[in-house]
Amino acid sequence: MRLLSLPLCLSWVLALCLAAPPHHKEGHSDPHHKEDYAHPDQHGHPDQHAHPEHSHHHDLVRCSGIEFDAITLDEHGVTYFIKDDHLWKGYRGSSEFTNQTFHELHGSIDAAFRMHHKVKPEDHDRVFIFKGDHVWSFYNHTLEDGFPKLINSEFPGIPYELDAAVECPSGECKTDSVLFFKGSHVYHYDLLTHSVKEKYWPAVMNCTSAYRWLERYFCFQGTKFQRFHPVTGHVSEGYPKDVRDYFMKCPDRGHGDKTREALFGRCSGKPFDAFTADDEGKIYAFRGDYFLRLDTKRDGYHYWSITSNWKELHDHINAVFTWDHKMYFIQGDQVYIYKSDVHYTLVEGYPKPVEEELGVKGPVDAAFLCGDSHLVHIIQGKRMLDVDMSETPRKVVKEWPLPFDHVDAAMCGAEGIRVFIGDIYYEYRSPMLLATSRMQPFPHKTRKELLGCDN
Repeated sequence: MRLLSLPLCLSWVLALCLAAPPHHKEGHSDPHHKEDYAHPDQHGHPDQHAHPEHSHHHDLVRCSGIEFDAITLDEHGVTYFIKDDHLWKGYRGSSEFTNQTFHELHGSIDAAFRMHHKVKPEDHDRVFIFKGDHVWSFYNHTLEDGFPKLINSEFPGIPYELDAAVECPSGECKTDSVLFFKGSHVYHYDLLTHSVKEKYWPAVMNCTSAYRWLERYFCFQGTKFQRFHPVTGHVSEGYPKDVRDYFMKCPDRGHGDKTREALFGRCSGKPFDAFTADDEGKIYAFRGDYFLRLDTKRDGYHYWSITSNWKELHDHINAVFTWDHKMYFIQGDQVYIYKSDVHYTLVEGYPKPVEEELGVKGPVDAAFLCGDSHLVHIIQGKRMLDVDMSETPRKVVKEWPLPFDHVDAAMCGAEGIRVFIGDIYYEYRSPMLLATSRMQPFPHKTRKELLGCDN
C-alpha cells in the first residue's frame, strides 16, 4: 500500500460559453435544456469563490440552461466547459473567449478530451480539440507543432464533425482508448493498435459532450446528463439528472446538504473511520456513509457514498486494508472482501465473520498492512494484533500493547504509519516503533496537513 503525503484540494473547473449565435449540433436537443452532476465545493470539488454565476454575456448564462459543445480537463486538472466561442474555467464565474486560453481557436468546436496515453509521452495529457474535419493538440495552452491536422491523419477511421469525445485509460477500457460520439454511434478507438470498433448504445443519450472524472463517465445532452459504463454503455440508475444541480453554482439549486457536509465533508474536522490504498495507489478515506479519494489532487476531490463503489456495504465501516489485490472491509463482526479492480466485485461467499476469516473477534478499531508484508496489524482498544495472512487458518501471531486508549483509523505507506485519533494523526516508521515507543511523536492536524484545509 502507498500513503498519500500531499495535501488535498478539490479543484473543479467549468468551461466554455461561446458568444456567437447559439450553435446547435445536428440531431441534438435545444440548448435550453437541463444538466447536472458534481459540485466541487461542498462535495469535495474545488474550493472556489461561492458567488452565483453571472456571465458578462447575458444570453450565455449557464444557469439559464446551455448545451455545452465540449467539456474537458487540462493537464493541470482544470475543467473547461465550452460553448460556441466561449469557455468557463470551473463551475463558478463568468465566461471568457476561448481564444484567450487557446489562442489559435476561433468560433465553435465539436468535441474535446484530455489524452491518457503514457506509452506515448508526446501525446499524454495533451488537450485534443475537434472542429469539422480537423483536430488541434494543446499542451500548457500552446498549440503543438504540426497541428491542426485532419482528424483521419491523427485518428484513422474516426468520422468528421463529431458530437463528443472522452478518454478511457487502460484498466477502465482494455487498453488506453478514446470514445468518439456521433449521433447514435460510438467509435471505440484503441490508441495502441489504432483499431476502431463501432458500437450502438441505445441507453446512452446522443451526447453533445462527454466527460471523465475520477473513473466516472458522463454523457451530456442539453442540460441533462447520464453516468455510463465506458465498455458496455450501461447507464447507472437514477439518470438522467440536471447539470445545473451538479456542475455549476446556480441560485436555489444543487444536490448539496449542509448537514451532510458538516458531518462528512473533507474539512469538517470529524474523525475518519478508516484509510487505505489499493494496489494501483488509489488512496481512500472513509467517514460515515461516504469516502474520499485522496490521490486526486490534480483533478480535485469529492466525497461519494460508499455504496457507489462497494454496493453491498451500508453504514460506516470499522477498518479496511488491502492485501493480495483485494480490499478487506471490516464492518462490525463481518468482513467483506472485494477484488481491487475498477469495479470492486465482492468475492463469492462473503461477507463472513471476522473471527472465521482473520482469527480475531470483531469489531475492531483499525487495520493496516505495510508494503509487501503478509502481516496485517489489527487494532482493538489498547492492543495491536498481528495476523499472518499467508497462513491458513489465520490466527494472531503476536500481540502488542499500544500507547493509546483508542484509535480511529490507521494506514501504512511509503512514509511509514499514520495513526489517526480525532482530528490528529501521529507518524511512526514501523509497527514495532508504534508499539514500543515511549515518547509520543509530534501531532499533525489531519484536515490542514493531510487534507489541505485552511485550519
